[in-house]
Amino acid sequence: ALGDHALAPGAAEVPGEEVTLTCGAPGGDAWDNRRLEELTLPPTLEKIGDYAFLNCAGLKSLALHDAVRQWGGGALMNCRSLNTFRLTRLGEEGDTLAYFADELSRELDVTITGPEGIDARLIFPEYRELYEENCPAHHFDYNISGAGYPYHHCFVRRRLDLRTYDRLWKAFLGMEHEPDCALRLAFWRLRYPLDLTPEAAEDYLDYLRCQAEKALVWLIGERDAAHLRFLLERVKPGAEVLGTGCALAR
Repeated sequence: ALGDHALAPGAAEVPGEEVTLTCGAPGGDAWDNRRLEELTLPPTLEKIGDYAFLNCAGLKSLALHDAVRQWGGGALMNCRSLNTFRLTRLGEEGDTLAYFADELSRELDVTITGPEGIDARLIFPEYRELYEENCPAHHFDYNISGAGYPYHHCFVRRRLDLRTYDRLWKAFLGMEHEPDCALRLAFWRLRYPLDLTPEAAEDYLDYLRCQAEKALVWLIGERDAAHLRFLLERVKPGAEVLGTGCALAR
């Protein structure tokens, strides 16, 4: 178990032996977990306590196994940069992903790894929850903006329903959304097609064909030769788009 306030900066000291863990020299200043950017948790972890990561404002990436059965209150509170998760799943699906999707409304980039390697990489688009004061009625109005809300809630009994996830695609394109988010969502869904139907695959592929130049620019910018090769084989962009990509690569 990870105790209450375990990694929270400025948390009160608790009885026991103090252990210092370092990953490279922290520099002249005393270490503060507000500077923590990436964290890998052990596979035996089953419980995460209350406010375990409170105020870890620099934390961007979290890697863990899908074995956590209990999340404490406010565990990810004020983790304003956390948007990347690497989830290892060696047995039955747990509800860790459902917890992340429900707790965080920002865009999430989730890689699910099984015994044979990467099973899926999923993008959950951002949405925003807004409370606006309605003075004449003496209450607050609750509004949701952004196209990501249904993606964050496409779970059945805390298990991800990929068929529902894929059915959201056309409606998502018809709403206000970030084009680069849609590009990455379609690409990763095709690249790791866990439970992907032929109809959904064709919808994603049609979109990538229309956005071939932007996809090339993205992957060349990432210097990702392996996934660039996959894109070229599947999309087969025309000579003009290829010329643009070649010029950028040079």
